[in-house]
Amino acid sequence: MSATAVKLICLDVDGVLTDGSIIVNDLGQETKRFFVRDGFAIRAAMSMGIQVGVITGRSSRCVNHRLEELGVSLVMQGQHDKRIALETLCQRAGVDLSQSAYLGDDLIDLPALMRCGYPMAVADAVEEVREVAKYVTQAPGGRGAVREAVDHILKQQGRWDELLERYGV
Repeated sequence: MSATAVKLICLDVDGVLTDGSIIVNDLGQETKRFFVRDGFAIRAAMSMGIQVGVITGRSSRCVNHRLEELGVSLVMQGQHDKRIALETLCQRAGVDLSQSAYLGDDLIDLPALMRCGYPMAVADAVEEVREVAKYVTQAPGGRGAVREAVDHILKQQGRWDELLERYGV
């Protein structure tokens, strides 16, 4: 499949929405750092009618907070079988698997990448993930890779100018 068919973009968290760092303070509270342009891209995709989902192997309250802020409701945390999680999110979104894209970075993402219609990898993904990807970002995870992937899909769909018009460009 190609990016032109994508109606749902699913994202990993650690290493994709973040740079993969996990910060734990003295109280045992976890924090993550998110890149603002990736958040903008998520909102832009949704405003253009492309649904966004998140699938992560870990569970974190800070992820909940960030995704709620962005308006992302298709979220599955604590998922060790990302293929099944992808299938579930596609069902929830009313989208065929062939109309889904997945952006990942590590081995745990491979089952979802091999099942989705348009597999994508961040620049600093492990080799096995980059090899199955139809698109590899130039930006690393947590530093604009999501933005780049969303921009790529919108451009492939011929919808980039429509997005620019929304911002008066």
